[in-house]
Amino acid sequence: MEMIYNSSNYAVVEFAKLDGDQHGGGFEIVDKQARREMYLGGASADHFRQNVRELIASEPSVEDIDEFLSQFDGFMNRAVTLQ
Repeated sequence: MEMIYNSSNYAVVEFAKLDGDQHGGGFEIVDKQARREMYLGGASADHFRQNVRELIASEPSVEDIDEFLSQFDGFMNRAVTLQ
């Protein structure tokens, strides 16, 4: 796993592709303010990866990236807890 983005609002961790997986691994997206997270795998992860590549090509600001990630806020239904 590798953290690919970290701001005061969001963190994104990429999980490597596992042997036998036809897709390229997955992503965990964390909304730090709401303390919620979600996991994207399979075709959803592939689509997310392509959208991120396109976003990076536009040389976005931190605000642009956070705005892009905010579209997933409604899907983040798992609470993040510290142990």
